[in-house]
Amino acid sequence: MHSVARPLASTASLVALLAAIPLIFVGYNSSQLTLAKWVALWQNRIPELLANTLSLSVLVAIGCLILGISSAWLVARRDFKGRRVVSWLLILPLAIPTYVFAHIYTIMTADDGWLGQIWLVFFDSSLDIFNIWGTALVLTLAGFSYVFLLVRIALMDANRSLEEAARIQGASSLAVFWHVSLPLIRPAIAAAMAVVVLHTLSDFGAVSMLRFQTFTLSIYLQMSGRLDYEAAAGLSLILVALSLTFMILERFFRRRARYFSTAQSRHHTARKASKGELVIIWSWLGLICLFAFLLPLLWMLQWTWQAITNGAIDARFWGYTFNSLTVGALAATLAMVIALPVGLFHTRIKSRLSSACLYFSSVGFVLPGPVVALGIISFAVFALPALYGGLTLLVLALVIRFLPLAVQSQEAAMQQLTPSIEQAGRVLGAGPLENLKRVILPMIRGGMASAWVLVFIDSIKELPATLLLRPVGFDTLPVRIWIEASEEMLELAAPAALIIVIATIPAIWLMARTGVNNNGNQDEAASRGF
Repeated sequence: MHSVARPLASTASLVALLAAIPLIFVGYNSSQLTLAKWVALWQNRIPELLANTLSLSVLVAIGCLILGISSAWLVARRDFKGRRVVSWLLILPLAIPTYVFAHIYTIMTADDGWLGQIWLVFFDSSLDIFNIWGTALVLTLAGFSYVFLLVRIALMDANRSLEEAARIQGASSLAVFWHVSLPLIRPAIAAAMAVVVLHTLSDFGAVSMLRFQTFTLSIYLQMSGRLDYEAAAGLSLILVALSLTFMILERFFRRRARYFSTAQSRHHTARKASKGELVIIWSWLGLICLFAFLLPLLWMLQWTWQAITNGAIDARFWGYTFNSLTVGALAATLAMVIALPVGLFHTRIKSRLSSACLYFSSVGFVLPGPVVALGIISFAVFALPALYGGLTLLVLALVIRFLPLAVQSQEAAMQQLTPSIEQAGRVLGAGPLENLKRVILPMIRGGMASAWVLVFIDSIKELPATLLLRPVGFDTLPVRIWIEASEEMLELAAPAALIIVIATIPAIWLMARTGVNNNGNQDEAASRGF
């Protein structure tokens, strides 16, 4: 085993070093900031950005908790016609990127938009979403599905006997939920909140469309407008510190909230909803589905049809689609390949080095797109100037950004691989490479396929890194949505948004299926949600 461990450790270490490049160069660039520049940032920018970013995160977290927990409880605990359809409608908002959400609601809430006209009739004033409340609403509609998905699984897997015992003691339904059900699903809530808050901290699309100043938007403006990479690095370092602090706190509190269920526990079966409950279910869940998925979908279909009838879907549009698919396929394939030694090393050899490789390969969890782009640009200028402005750097940034998805997917598959099967191959004379090719890879191909799909989908949705690193004249679907939205050319933005949504649905299906098949493994589902 020692002969296998050494090359495996070396390869995994190289992958971890590659993944840490943005973090290393962001730290290096921020160290070049003089004390005067740090003081200027603290006086002029950082307090406002901290207040905006943290306030937005709190509002989005509260909104996602309200929508996610309430919808999950109704779907998990009540049986009604259309329950399966509603479940999917509550998950599908994850297929819509935040910048698409923001663009659609910007149009629909304008004075001549669907929602704007209704608002004018009832309140006789314009509906303004270019503020923290509008931004929080958009991010809540885009992210509550994480809470719904994980909490629904936890509620379905919860120990039924504990709740029945509380009812026997005379507890009301509200008391049972508050004192029994809610504590049991706290680990799932914590996992979902980790996903939601980290997405909010790193979001660029919605805040840029709605012109709400947060760290990610300010970092992008420092890089693209002022070309001040040192100031951008300083802001990036603070944002990374915020993300890491939240992750550490979340892990600490979730570990304290852990509970164990006995093998004899009975799981919940949904009770048939009464007529009064059906009114509540369809009113509440109907409103959520309407604003989180159906209205945006109808908008995209309407404007896509207009684009088709006006002949706006031309060769250039399909060229943008081809560019997106090419970049996504390259990033997904490379991430799937280089994630393999990291997952195999950590699964088979438990050591501090293997754990360090796993953690460093997962820094993409806490690095927003602008931060990754800044680190890659700094690295290219320092070590590989010939690659600057080429497609290679864009693919490299996407690989680093979404490498955690590939590592987690393949490691989960490897953990289910019995070591005795590999040992049998070695006993029969198979070398390490032959054992890998003929035993390990065939048995983890499901995890590898999941890794490829998840990285591919997130790569074709990525906006800020693509904006900053794409070669000249190389536009993708997210870039075109950004450009067309800024120029208010709706008939061109809608088809690009619709294709991204359609392409994202397989990843949503994989995530939902994985969550069910893993019997409520919230940690794994949460990691896939990143």
